[in-house]
Amino acid sequence: MAALHIYDPRERALVTAGDAVLRGFATLARPFRHRVRTDRPRRILLLRLERIGDLLMALPALGDLRAHVPGAELDLVVGSWNAEVARNIPGISQVHVVDAPWLAREGSAVRTTSMLKAAIGWRRLHYDVAVNLEPDVRSNLLLALSGARWTAGYRSAGGGPLLDQAIEYHPAEHTVDNARRLVSEVFGATPAQATRLLAVPDASRREADALLAGRARPLVAVHASGGRPVKQWPTERFAAVARRLVDSHAATIVLTGGPGDSALVGVMKGALPPDRVVDASGAASLLTVAAILERCELMITGDTGPMHLAAAVGTPIVAVFGPSDPRRYAPRGPLDRVIRVDLACAPCNRIRLPPERCTGHAPDCLAFIPPDRVFEAAASILAVRRVA
Repeated sequence: MAALHIYDPRERALVTAGDAVLRGFATLARPFRHRVRTDRPRRILLLRLERIGDLLMALPALGDLRAHVPGAELDLVVGSWNAEVARNIPGISQVHVVDAPWLAREGSAVRTTSMLKAAIGWRRLHYDVAVNLEPDVRSNLLLALSGARWTAGYRSAGGGPLLDQAIEYHPAEHTVDNARRLVSEVFGATPAQATRLLAVPDASRREADALLAGRARPLVAVHASGGRPVKQWPTERFAAVARRLVDSHAATIVLTGGPGDSALVGVMKGALPPDRVVDASGAASLLTVAAILERCELMITGDTGPMHLAAAVGTPIVAVFGPSDPRRYAPRGPLDRVIRVDLACAPCNRIRLPPERCTGHAPDCLAFIPPDRVFEAAASILAVRRVA
């Protein structure tokens, strides 16, 4: 049996023990279970409960599935923070909203019992196949409760014995490629030609046009927030890069951010000429942000959800990577640039539980990245876009 991909030793031991118990029950129950795998599923359930970037990296796999079974109904389960985006993914028939307690935002009251009740409620929809697109023992349990005639997902973070078909998640491969491989193994689907993966509504585009009307080009989006302290490149370095782009390219800087990013956005605005900055951090929705990014020549960011949003709409990206593994999460567009430093300890990918030496300040893998490298990457992309 392959080792679990869980870096916390206590959590790994607990999940390993749980899998052993589940495997025993599954062996005893096998003669009494009548599982059916159909080659022509009419209704398919897909789980992607995690953050915006995780959902966006699943879009190519959903495109493969849509092309392989064009007549099937595809229902998608997401957290409430992703509901609006999920409803604008072409080919999705119905969106179920389930906020997992381990992912819910601070201060929100989400109970495990309500999540389990939701999963049991999916039984009435009689799914032919249910697929978990994330490696997680807890969401594998939801799949097992769904009543689907066939269940599939990853075994690599536990819960494999709960599934009819469990494959390995390859941590050295990109998240996009893992999801596409899962869809291929479950359905026999082959990678489809890239088509429109996210539908940006006209209303969102009108909001973006109104916000950016009359602004000088090039438009350079900057998302200074890392989302977590361990992923935060110093804000003053984002500001230094933005100011150089204003001075050297007469760029207009478009600042994006969420409700908790007002302090960072304030630092950025204070470093820039008022007539060369657009504060888009109050954008009403992620789809409006997508429309704004669509109109930008370039985005500069860390490993964030907005980075994946820019990738989904085809905006070139300069991405500053620290502890996150670019093999798994980096944007892969033809003009995209990933800026990182080679250290023996990086990338550790320890985002949820960072090493103690990396807390309370920017970790070395980010602190050692100078603004000059990010500026030069941005300038090279703008040069290509100007010629194009």
